[in-house]
Amino acid sequence: MLNSMSEPKTGLPGLRGDCAQCFGLCCVALPFTASAAFAVDKQAGRPCHNLREDHRCGIHARLRQEGFSGCTVYDCFGAGQKVSQVTFGGEDWRTGPPERARRMFDVFPVVRQLHELLWYLTEALTLPAARPVHADLRRALETTEQLTRGTPQELGELDVGAHRQDVNTLLLKASELARSGMRGRRKDRRGADLMGARLKGADLRGVSLRGAYLIAADLTGADLRGADLIGADLRDTDLTDADLTGAFFLTQPQLNAARGSAGSTLPGTLTRPAHWTTGA
Repeated sequence: MLNSMSEPKTGLPGLRGDCAQCFGLCCVALPFTASAAFAVDKQAGRPCHNLREDHRCGIHARLRQEGFSGCTVYDCFGAGQKVSQVTFGGEDWRTGPPERARRMFDVFPVVRQLHELLWYLTEALTLPAARPVHADLRRALETTEQLTRGTPQELGELDVGAHRQDVNTLLLKASELARSGMRGRRKDRRGADLMGARLKGADLRGVSLRGAYLIAADLTGADLRGADLIGADLRDTDLTDADLTGAFFLTQPQLNAARGSAGSTLPGTLTRPAHWTTGA
């Protein structure tokens, strides 16, 4: 389910989906419901009808046009190839026993969560102001990487929620340190309901928007430099001409779910979604 975007020239190696090394796990393991994002229903563990025998999507170039925009805003952060090639040693779910396929499908979402944490931890280590917690961040990064290399049984028994909570505590400290000295800092908007909010041209420098609901919000021309966007819901958010320079904990799936323009300024590790310029 590779996103419909050009391959980034910068980024975090190993933490981006590589469909060529994956057995189409996101197209099989995950469920989806007929909606504006998906044209049909699909149960977890059942292959999408668009998945070909070579594990590639048969309508990849037309996902949005065919009613599968939900696929274009998904990224496994490299978990697909990790589970396919490392956890299960390159053994295809199609050719093995049903039990192996079930275990592979159960493990994939767990590793995906761990790889997302690896993305955030790696980014946090690039924040100079977060240096006081860099040692703790490195330890968390090493621990998380080790967890991704567990056996299928170990991964199946992992309390990934508890691990996420521990890592999030560190990420919150890194965020507070990174934003503490920013000029124009505003109040904490964590988890704020900003759905449909009119924030055109708003000064949101250094604001914490962690987990905020920004669905269909108008952020045209907004200044989001140095804002914390971890977990923010950017579905259909208008980021036309917005400045996201230095915004952190922002991911490609979040951008892919939003709307923007050639004038939107992005962090260097992310790529401008194709539909921002084509209007598709």
